[in-house]
Amino acid sequence: MRQRRRTTQAIEVRARQLRREQTLAEAQLWEYLRDRRLDGFKFRRQHPLGRFIVDFCCPERRLIVEIDGAVNRDQADRDEVRTTALETAGYTVMRSTNEQVEHQLPVILDEIRRALRRSPSPAAAGEGAGG
Repeated sequence: MRQRRRTTQAIEVRARQLRREQTLAEAQLWEYLRDRRLDGFKFRRQHPLGRFIVDFCCPERRLIVEIDGAVNRDQADRDEVRTTALETAGYTVMRSTNEQVEHQLPVILDEIRRALRRSPSPAAAGEGAGG
């Protein structure tokens, strides 16, 4: 059985709130990621992972897609620590800006497709073997 990263009830509540209050860029990208619309891969939005809530996550490929807005410009150091922690946990983290999603969506979707092809599945990486 796969071990799930534990999170708190407060983070779960905040994730639900973020799903209701998505940005325009998040809504645009979600239309292409939801319901396995992007090459059959399952994505979750505003997905809790431990102490973090990530914008979009494909658990099968351990790929996280983050959409950075104006607030992220003021917290670059914090985002770097967060990215490092997620990568240490075995995820690949992609970052795009709201502006990129709003004005270059086909390019962003192609980048996500390439990342999905590069990211190994957990089974291929040996997850679940022996523990």
